[in-house]
Amino acid sequence: MANGFTDKGIKALKAAEKEYWLREGQGFAIRVYPSGEKAWYYIYTFEGRKRFMKLGTYPDVSLLKAREKHGDAKKKFANGADPLAEQEQAKDERSKALTVSRLITEYIEKHAKPKKRSWSEDERILNKDALVVWGKRKAVDITKRDVVLLLESIIERGSPGSANNNFKIIRKMFNYAVEKDIIKHRDNPCVGVKMPAPLNRGDRALNADEIKTLWANMAACPISDDIQRALKLIILTAQRPGEVIGMHTSEIDGKWWTVPAERSKNKLAHRVYLTPTALDLIGPLEVMDEETKEMKPKEFIFPCVSVKKDKPAKRLSISQAVSRSLAVPIKANGEQVFDKEGNPVTENKLGVADFTPHDLRRTAATFMSQLGFMDEIIDSVLNHTKQGIIRTYNLNRYDKEKQQALEAWERKLNSIITGRECKVIPIGSKAA
Repeated sequence: MANGFTDKGIKALKAAEKEYWLREGQGFAIRVYPSGEKAWYYIYTFEGRKRFMKLGTYPDVSLLKAREKHGDAKKKFANGADPLAEQEQAKDERSKALTVSRLITEYIEKHAKPKKRSWSEDERILNKDALVVWGKRKAVDITKRDVVLLLESIIERGSPGSANNNFKIIRKMFNYAVEKDIIKHRDNPCVGVKMPAPLNRGDRALNADEIKTLWANMAACPISDDIQRALKLIILTAQRPGEVIGMHTSEIDGKWWTVPAERSKNKLAHRVYLTPTALDLIGPLEVMDEETKEMKPKEFIFPCVSVKKDKPAKRLSISQAVSRSLAVPIKANGEQVFDKEGNPVTENKLGVADFTPHDLRRTAATFMSQLGFMDEIIDSVLNHTKQGIIRTYNLNRYDKEKQQALEAWERKLNSIITGRECKVIPIGSKAA
């Protein structure tokens, strides 16, 4: 190879008893080991020291690629830098770079937990897919294509909504990584990625027949008594599932329940009127202390049964209960039954089309509208933030109107459940 390296010449190099070098010129060389391995090098002298910078092994690094690396290193040397020192520094920085697994942990602990009440949902979503597929890889190595492929795989298993939720949380995590200089903005793999599935406009509301069926069928489903009561309270009060499941006795004062600002989505305390049916679902606010045999506050209305410390049940437990009941596995002799295509056969024990707990809140709002209540009153029941200039000048909390709306909705709901018509008088009516 007197005229320079060629692919044919490099490929033909044979191992010898001892390693040997071949040099093309300008510090570009190849090293052949007794094992047969061949490695590219840039050899130069920097500040009186001879330096051997490895450019990669052949054939993983081709002759053409090795020439490019040699050219880049030679330019750095010509500009007064030590390319080997830079290479070693880059290796050291890479060894310290966070894996996706460690990034998920840091995002949850330092961002999601302090700032989001729903941090456990972020953790669940990330652990289910991103952690499984990318966990051991460096976060800086995740590419836009990796994100697209992950989201497409979630859609292919029939979960477009989950794909959208995954993308939202993955995007937040990598934005956090950019903010904390864990990765550079140019390395953010979510830039330019669009929402993977069409956004659901969220227009599912149960009709009267579905409400009656749901109310009657809950008892026959794999749903605990507490979760059944929570679902019914969501329908009755039109409040957010997470706010209902976290209800504490200290928030209840007679016929009013105040959702504190720290638990409210819009960070504003919210008063909810509790109708007789709602109070029955909540039940007694005191329980007997087994040790002292005295009555004591019940603490959480829907306590978590999986931990000893008094905590509320998780928001996710409501969604999971509904999902399980919409597709209860059918078994024969204790074994899962499968159809001809190999899919598990299930039964919808709730007896209504697919819905989410949040749809029950929309259902209540829809019926209140049908009863004649104005959007402004319904927004107050729902604790929607006022928009525009009215937010500054209208400070009315509409307690009286909210009570009337929820009382009217209770009467309508009871008529749906029992099948007996009742007289519903909308707000503004002159009837007694």
